Amino acid sequence: MSEVKISAEPRTEFGKGGARRTRRAGKVPAVLYGHGEKPKHIALPAREFAAAIRKGGANQLFAIEVSDGTQVLALPKAIQRDPIKDSFEHVDLLLVRRGEKVTVEVPVQLTGEAAKDTLIVHDHDTLSVTADATKVPDHLEASIEGAEPGTTITAADVELPSGVELATDEETAVASVTAAPTAEQLEATLPEVEEATEEADAEAGEETAESPEGAPAAEGEETPAEAKTEA
Repeated sequence: MSEVKISAEPRTEFGKGGARRTRRAGKVPAVLYGHGEKPKHIALPAREFAAAIRKGGANQLFAIEVSDGTQVLALPKAIQRDPIKDSFEHVDLLLVRRGEKVTVEVPVQLTGEAAKDTLIVHDHDTLSVTADATKVPDHLEASIEGAEPGTTITAADVELPSGVELATDEETAVASVTAAPTAEQLEATLPEVEEATEEADAEAGEETAESPEGAPAAEGEETPAEAKTEA
């Protein structure tokens, strides 16, 4: 994975208020740490950072140039996102050096087609590997070509690029192949699902009837109005 050059500015405002102002300015609050160095708070351009992550993934290597003259290499260690706005809230960046080995989580992609009438169950979407900090793969691949029901793809079956070592237990299940249910099996389970749904709806209705809104307080309990008066 090639490194992405990105500019940054030192950040002097901290806390929730400072982070909000940083984000409103179109930047992502971040902190650089590692190698025994004192953590350095910076702000990254939000658009450039987002574009790099979309292209290179969560393990994208950054060559960061801070406006105070600092130049470092760093890997994202923790990324906080806003699920509603789909924006970046904060980033922890780990300082690395060329030739240094790092252990990171890398996504696993399944390739090929399993046997007919099967379902693929993903047990682990990522695996932990050790690699040169400047050569972390953006993904790993494991073949399911022709896999029959009962087949389990483990970490040992994943193809590792040169120089990349598996840090996860080789027996870790990545995916399992099962037989797809037949139309008859699906039809047989449909009444059970409908019955369970009806029972759940009935129970919800009973609970609502037993605890109507505005019901008087039980004997010995205060109503909200009484509690306010005594307060």
